Amino acid sequence: MMKKGNTSSLAAALGNAGVAILKGIAAGVSGSGAMFASAMHSVADSVNQAFVFTGSILAEREPTKRFPTGFGRVINLFCMVAVIVVTIMAYETIIEGFHLIRHPAHATNFWLNFIVLLISISVDGVVLIKAMKEIVHETRDEAKGFAVVGAAIRNVGRAAPPTRLVFYEDIVATSGAALALIAVIISRFTSFTVFDGIATIIIGLLMVGVAFKVGYDNMVGLIGVAAPRVVEDKIAQIILADAYVTDINKMRVIQEGRFYHVEGAIELRKGMTLADADDIKFRIRDKLLAMPEISDVTLGIIEDNGVRDWRKEEPLEPVHT
Repeated sequence: MMKKGNTSSLAAALGNAGVAILKGIAAGVSGSGAMFASAMHSVADSVNQAFVFTGSILAEREPTKRFPTGFGRVINLFCMVAVIVVTIMAYETIIEGFHLIRHPAHATNFWLNFIVLLISISVDGVVLIKAMKEIVHETRDEAKGFAVVGAAIRNVGRAAPPTRLVFYEDIVATSGAALALIAVIISRFTSFTVFDGIATIIIGLLMVGVAFKVGYDNMVGLIGVAAPRVVEDKIAQIILADAYVTDINKMRVIQEGRFYHVEGAIELRKGMTLADADDIKFRIRDKLLAMPEISDVTLGIIEDNGVRDWRKEEPLEPVHT
């Protein structure tokens, strides 16, 4: 079960835990508000990813008689808990930012802050790259090298909920650490000490943005959301590629966690026996189940009704004979 957990979440949890300790020490020693905000973000990230990793393990449990469609939506529940944690930390960070604007503090130990934030940017950057590669892997994109960045941004909506959470949070974590580093440098070499509080508020607002985005995605996932168009098209292509399939009468693909449930009725050539039609249905079902992201398939079969039903605005895939 542990091996089935989301590796990006585990890496993020461990990395952020170590970074949070370093930032906490640096914030306590130097009195930097931006460092405090960045530490709060790392603590929130670490707790979140631990929650999400646990949820990703439980979501991999096999279906039971009581829960026949599996436990895919469990991960959405754990991600919602993570959203609550981020929101609380964001609130505390923003409050601290306003306090620093009203009562600017002179930060000390510049080199300690500088080194810790460089370490933070490096760790968060590595985790972010890993999350991008995970998105590419989960969406079965073939991007390599620098193309992984564009592919990850393009396909993040189709990735598993925990991977999306890691991706969004580490974008904010990396940019937040960079912003904190700028605040530390400005506070050290200029008299504009108010920027420390401004940077703290900006980091808090970035955390709020992540909380809303992740919260919305997982709320939709809990309700039950249709699969992205590209996934639906891929499934339709596999069905229509069979020589005896003439049309798809109807089809519904529901996303649950990182898996998809396929339900539909396919139209077969006229004059076929029930035994032959069953063989075709099972053959198509097995092809769909061979896709790692599809957990179950329910197909009905009907005779060709002579009417175009599937995507009437587009041409059908050519039927092989």
